[in-house]
Amino acid sequence: MLRRANKIRDSLTKTRRSFFGQIAGLLGGGKLTEETWEELEALLVQADVGVPTTIALVDKLRDQAAKGKIKTSDQAQDLLKQEMRSILGTPAPMGVDEPRLLTVILIVGVNGSGKTTTIAKLARYYKEKGRRVMLAAADTFRAAAIDQLGIWAERADVPIVAPQPGADPGAVVYDAIRSSQSRKADLLIIDTAGRLHTKYNLMEELRKVRGVASKRVHAAPHETLLVIDATTGQNALSQARHFKDAVEVTGVVVAKLDGTAKGGIVFAIAQELGLPVRFVGTGETMDDLEEFDPDAFVEGLFE
Repeated sequence: MLRRANKIRDSLTKTRRSFFGQIAGLLGGGKLTEETWEELEALLVQADVGVPTTIALVDKLRDQAAKGKIKTSDQAQDLLKQEMRSILGTPAPMGVDEPRLLTVILIVGVNGSGKTTTIAKLARYYKEKGRRVMLAAADTFRAAAIDQLGIWAERADVPIVAPQPGADPGAVVYDAIRSSQSRKADLLIIDTAGRLHTKYNLMEELRKVRGVASKRVHAAPHETLLVIDATTGQNALSQARHFKDAVEVTGVVVAKLDGTAKGGIVFAIAQELGLPVRFVGTGETMDDLEEFDPDAFVEGLFE
């Protein structure tokens, strides 16, 4: 837990030194005025917290100040942290750890979001927890995607089903499930195509992949994780909406959290989409993936 908290805190360095550092300074002393609320609102929006979420947060603080329940900026910061923590909630446990012969995780997201490296990090993460992991390269549209995932599979030291470019993604998933069962693997992680999220054909393809998985393994996919690039801000939120509508996303992996000054996107995801953040990317190495810890995240924004 301490290691996780420290890595999450370290990954928030840019965010903490930028907008949330300014928020901490704003709420670090002095009287609460209308100017305080206006500046706080501007900083939260700039940090990618999102307009609806920002308005809800600032209105709550304004209301409590008007009632005399918070009188100092220190109290306002404490309440802001409490409300942010409340937005993130306490996600239910992932279905990955439920006992079954084969667990299937579907990974979705646009190209360039960090999807492939995230899959490799997940493979390493679960392998170190004792799982027998296998990968499936069902992004058959790009030959480079298959090759890249093959390289990462080798680095993670896990087997992979890698077809020829242009192969039918549903057939790849079918073969990967059969291979996983024959090899006694208990966790299959499937990469999927990440062409523009607005393309109808892509979403239909993802639905087909889900259908193949569900026919071959009971209740599969057991998790569908959307990888978003934290550095793309509100664009990532738009992507998330498209994928959520198309493929029943169960959780989000926020990649490249260490590379952005706008880590507030995590609150927008939770508040506006109602999706739990499951993992965050904290760096570029294979071990730089942490289970999301809401307490560590909120504290890391202000420490």
